[in-house]
Order: sequence, then structure tokens, then C-alpha cells
Amino acid sequence: MNDNFGYTGASIRPGTMRDTNSADTSHSDFMRDLQHGLALQRKSISPKYFYDEAGSQLFDQICELPEYYPTRTEVSILHKHADEIALKMGAHAEILEFGAGSMQKVRVLLDAMDKPARYIPIDISAEHLLGAAKQMAKDYPNLEVEPLEADYTQDLVLPPDMPPDGQRIGFFPGSTLGNFEPSDALHFMRMCAKTLQGGALILGADLVKNPEVLHAAYSDKQGITAQFNLNLMVRANRELGANFQIDQFAHSAFYNAPYQRIEMHLMSTCQQTVRIGDASFAFVQGETLHTENSDKCTIDGLSQLALRAGFTPGKAWTDPENKFCLLWLDAPKTRNPT
Repeated sequence: MNDNFGYTGASIRPGTMRDTNSADTSHSDFMRDLQHGLALQRKSISPKYFYDEAGSQLFDQICELPEYYPTRTEVSILHKHADEIALKMGAHAEILEFGAGSMQKVRVLLDAMDKPARYIPIDISAEHLLGAAKQMAKDYPNLEVEPLEADYTQDLVLPPDMPPDGQRIGFFPGSTLGNFEPSDALHFMRMCAKTLQGGALILGADLVKNPEVLHAAYSDKQGITAQFNLNLMVRANRELGANFQIDQFAHSAFYNAPYQRIEMHLMSTCQQTVRIGDASFAFVQGETLHTENSDKCTIDGLSQLALRAGFTPGKAWTDPENKFCLLWLDAPKTRNPT
């Protein structure tokens, strides 16, 4: 831990847990999106609904699994290149982390940075966000931590005061961009380019590799990923009064080679009908609810996407086996094209 951030005070700034996702609004959105997704010919739901408090804790467990290489590989890249990345960030930089989760990876950067101005973690899971932010403020007593409860895929209302002497740097680790549909990924990247105007984005991405490695990572022997996937239905039952029979659905994850992506599904093991609110939805045996895509990338493909969004691709850092990469993307100094 870096104890020489160069100024005093900071902690969690009061009043910064903005009510952009109140409980009522969150439940209403979840109800609407789940009903819409189950009415589709190919049933699907956004993976953002994985992340209630229980889901966030299960994901933290996944990151510690021996089969799940992305987290430890990305952290190893961060440790190896933190000083070089911190030099590019410059003194008095502000870090804006999209989908901050437990806020572990960003610590590697904070420890290497020269007098960071502020840390703004953004996450949709309010309880998990606040708990992690409090711990961050305790561990880094001289760092201003300003948590923002929000869906970071939507337009964000950020603190108006930019760092006076440094850049605003976005941090988006974990290859979460791979969960987006291509059009949504481009929209998100354009939003980042606007938000980080004149700064940069540090983007983490999982690279194309042997499918056997991917299958093991998403279908672990302990069944934690299965619990994480099924928790979406547990959450729907608890928050929406749905009647999913959890023991009648099975976790399914596989690599779809033509699309270069892992797909996660919840497969119905029998013919059944599920009620959500005033609507009912029939599942035939073997039918699935598609819960997540995790696209695997190439550095060239990521660079092309970044260029379309208005960024200028910079250096890419990888591990020795080229499993994962961190990509530096310079944001435009003026508003990016739409």
C-alpha cells in the first residue's frame, strides 16, 4: 500500500451513493427485462442481473478457482507492468472503474501511482459496492473514494469536478466487454470516449485460446459457476415472486467456435411453466434461458473497435502465454463521433 499520496483527508465522500437504481426501480427493470427475455423465441436475459449481493460474492469465489485463469492472469500482468502503466497515467490522475466489484485489481495500480486525485468505483450492486468502498477507504486513508451506484452501460452522471492537474483514466478489467453484444460494445466504448475525454481507458480482455481451457474455466469442478448462473433464478424468485423450480434447471456452458465466445445457459430438464408477475412462460425439455456470452478477443479486433469508438489504441500488455491482455486506449480530446 502506498502511504504517500501527497494530501490528507479523503475517505468516502458523503452523499455520493446516488440513487440511480433505487430498489423499486431496480425490481421494475428486472421484471420488465426478464418478462421480455422469456417471451423471445430464444429466451435470454442480460448478465447484469447476475450481480445482486449473493451473485457478487459467488463471482468473487469464481475468481479464486484454479480453473478460472482470467483473474490471476490479469493481475499478474498488472503487477508486472504497473509502474509503466502508472507513468502513462501521470501524476494526480483520477481512476474511474466500470463494474468495480470487490476493487482488488485497481489496488495494484493505486500502489504504483503518483498522488492519485480520486477513485470513483461504479457498480450496479449497491450493497457490495458500499462495503468494498468502505474497505478501500480504510486501507487507503489518504485516497478520496467516491462510489457511484449505477448501471455503467448507461449514460453516467459523474462528479463535475475533474482533476485539475491530471487525467481521468477509465479502468475496465476482467474482459467484461466480452459480455456485450457487438453493437452494445461499440455504444459503451463511445460513451467511455466521451466520459474520458482527453484521458485514457485501460481495457482488460480475454484472448482467443484452446477451447479446453475455456470449458474448464466456465464449468468448474466445485460447481461455483453453476451456483452463480442459477442464482439469477434464485434472485427472480426472491425479488419478483417468480416460481422457478431451481432443481429443474441445469447450468450449461460451452465454447461456440464460429462466434469465438463462451455461452452460458440455464437448461430446463423437463417441460414446465414459469410464472413471473402476471405472465406465464412455457419451457420444453432441453430449452434454455441464455444468460451470458463471453467473447474471446484478438488485439487487432479490439483495436479496430476502439478506433470506431474514437479512441487511439496504444500499447498492449500480455502474459507469456498470450491468454489475456491489457490495452491502453487514448481518449479523444474533443467529443467523439456517434
